[in-house]
Amino acid sequence: MQPESGLYVPVPEDVVARFQVLLDEAAQTGIPESSAMSLATVSPAGQPSVRTVLLKSWSAHGISFYTNRNSRKAQHLASHPRAAICFYWRPLWRQVLMEGGVERQADPEDDAYWETRPREHQLGAWSSKQSQPLPSRDVLESEYRRYEQRFTDRPVPRPPFWGGFRFHPDLIEFWNGQAGRLHERDRYSVVGGAWTHELYFP
Repeated sequence: MQPESGLYVPVPEDVVARFQVLLDEAAQTGIPESSAMSLATVSPAGQPSVRTVLLKSWSAHGISFYTNRNSRKAQHLASHPRAAICFYWRPLWRQVLMEGGVERQADPEDDAYWETRPREHQLGAWSSKQSQPLPSRDVLESEYRRYEQRFTDRPVPRPPFWGGFRFHPDLIEFWNGQAGRLHERDRYSVVGGAWTHELYFP
């Protein structure tokens, strides 16, 4: 799966700004891991799966997250390059839902982000055969020590099996909790190659 950004419709700047306000509010409120998002994918057999990952960047061109490309989620995305994302910030009584396509990022973007990661996170990426059976905790810790020794006194390179994905939303829904469960739902979606906006019943 190679980058095909030309196939996606950029998110309108006012929607980008609205989402950024929520991200900033969540961070300022002190919510732990405020950039955490639930990422739902589908296996080749059609089995849904969901897990929590971290948003690492956000713009009109989508959301970036990173993982081992041999992981379960990466294998799902290779087969079905679409996903759903949910952010839920309980103290703000806010939720944002998104659906859209997913593509692999280019190597230069992956390299640039890799260099910002703490060294122990870099070593951890090398050490983990993500989503594979682990005989014991000792095996993982032994692998970590092996790579720690291998890269002693030099930068840790990015593993060829580790990198980023960019999620391109074609549906974004802002959920604003209200009393009596009369919640507000603002939905933006791509119809006929352009973004539209509608309100929905809660």
